[in-house]
Amino acid sequence: VQLVESGGGSVQAGGSLLLSCKDAGYSLRGYGLAWYRQSPGKERDLIASIRNDGTTSYADSVKGRFTISLGNAKMTLFLQMNDLSTDDTAVYYCAAAEKGYVTALTRPDWWGLGTQVTVS
Repeated sequence: VQLVESGGGSVQAGGSLLLSCKDAGYSLRGYGLAWYRQSPGKERDLIASIRNDGTTSYADSVKGRFTISLGNAKMTLFLQMNDLSTDDTAVYYCAAAEKGYVTALTRPDWWGLGTQVTVS
């Protein structure tokens, strides 16, 4: 599994961004999938996850603003981010787990290299 994120960039507060994550052309079907983020000097935090049955979960800090989804062809993981604030500035990572779910207490099996999101 080789995860590659895209869609990061700079945006003004209140704006939106759509992050994408792919596995080099392979399907993401069956994996537990998640988005994490890490700000300078802070730990990498789980912010959204989707189980292999489609169940989603969000950190309180992004609930109601961010939406995690898996494309219809199960090839692309998305993170729609709305109403962004400066607190959302971070490097965003997608991750996958073979066991079909990701939680704050479990470690994914694979990580992407991250994409920078800067909100000003």
